Amino acid sequence: MKERIKVISAIQQIGIGVPDAQAAWKWYIEQFGIDIRVLASEGVADRMLPYTGGKPQPRFAILALNHRGGGGFEVWEPRGRELNWPASTPLLGDTGIFICKVKCPDVQLAYDTYKSRGLDLLGEPCKSFAGLDHFYLKDPWGNIFEIEEDYFEFTKVKGAITGGSNGVVLGVSDMEKSIEFYGKLLGYDRKVADAEGVFEDIKGVPGAEQKLRRVMLERSQPLQGPFSAVLGTSHLELVQSLDRKPVKLYQDRFWGDPGYIHLCFDVRNMEAIRKDCEAAGHPFVCDSGSDFGMGEANGHFTYIEDPDGTLIEFVETYKVPIHKKLGIYLNLAGKDDRKPLPRIITKAFRFLRVKPEK
Repeated sequence: MKERIKVISAIQQIGIGVPDAQAAWKWYIEQFGIDIRVLASEGVADRMLPYTGGKPQPRFAILALNHRGGGGFEVWEPRGRELNWPASTPLLGDTGIFICKVKCPDVQLAYDTYKSRGLDLLGEPCKSFAGLDHFYLKDPWGNIFEIEEDYFEFTKVKGAITGGSNGVVLGVSDMEKSIEFYGKLLGYDRKVADAEGVFEDIKGVPGAEQKLRRVMLERSQPLQGPFSAVLGTSHLELVQSLDRKPVKLYQDRFWGDPGYIHLCFDVRNMEAIRKDCEAAGHPFVCDSGSDFGMGEANGHFTYIEDPDGTLIEFVETYKVPIHKKLGIYLNLAGKDDRKPLPRIITKAFRFLRVKPEK
């Protein structure tokens, strides 16, 4: 038996709370090509009690990927309760996940396409503070996405405008503490850009008029793990307001309420990750147990909090469907924790490409 090692691989997905998961997923397919449905599951969220008012909450969730590559979206719809929207307009620097980055090989083409479709665009394409072409847009539920220059491609997809997620923009209250957290625990240890001021490249984004410190982080080490070739590289952009005290984006709201609810990493060897997180002062705050089923997939999920209470999820996948009609599943037991799966296996995710249900 191969010796197991700790692997925090790529970003698996960004959790997005919405009032209607099917409607939101349809929009994400149309605009971002997120059409590989890994799972769709109706049930009760009973492992997140500290963040759901102390009691289980009904929910419906869809986990989907873009076949071109990149992180996925977990589209999360709370059910059986009234949703709590932010009390005021969230601003850059408020603590939590503020923007989802999306990979894009041709930013100008994407902008022109989205403009022709009448999408809610926030400003025009320009160079970011990190030197990448980018622009911002807002979905119908108020979530902001950054369409960001990135040429990663797992496989060619005809007509694709974008890939999947390229990371997130996070509000933090103490930049140095957050740089240490994301560098040491999650491996984002290379500083790509670090600047202070009022930034022209974010005009149109709420809070852009204030003085900010922005830091872009990436990983210095090559990706490892079974799904690393599919999920690819990513950036984390940390933003700290220098003019005001930030508001916590999920203050007095439940996990699953509208907005970006978590940042999830695909991992291997959960017990080694547990020990490292505890040693760093960030113990697991939620733990599914070692054999948790969700739809037709199963695995082990846990959560920690970053220094501002933003939820970071770890998922160690054990089994995932590849071709449901034929009863074909990918079982990761005994696979090398370091190596990406053969492309002939991961390209089989194309069998899960579907149109959203009506």
